Amino acid sequence: MNIHESAENYLETILILHKRKGYVRSIDIATELSFSKPSVSVAMKNLRTNGYIEVDDGGHITLTEKGLEIAEKMYERHTLLSNLLVALGVQPEVAAEDACRIEHVISVETFEALKAHAAKVGAEISEK
Repeated sequence: MNIHESAENYLETILILHKRKGYVRSIDIATELSFSKPSVSVAMKNLRTNGYIEVDDGGHITLTEKGLEIAEKMYERHTLLSNLLVALGVQPEVAAEDACRIEHVISVETFEALKAHAAKVGAEISEK
């Protein structure tokens, strides 16, 4: 499961938008990420070709099983890291931006240790 950071971001965004709206289209992704429609279109084609998403005739995007697995992993990392940083006193906007960068490079071992520590100290890691 070794994919580029940008693909991980797209998959996570699809998951978040689906939770928020119940459906996802390319224009929703472009708006959410402030990207151009052509850029998102190219990314969606690559994600579809590699089996991470499916697009129906109406343009609605859904995650495949392997796309969902990556999206959930990134979302869990982002949520936990954001919450930990906020608990340390970092402003929420800065925490979210930093978490977005950290979530792609942190090792499994380090993330699991942070997760265990957060659970031990009672940091909120529940999904929003």
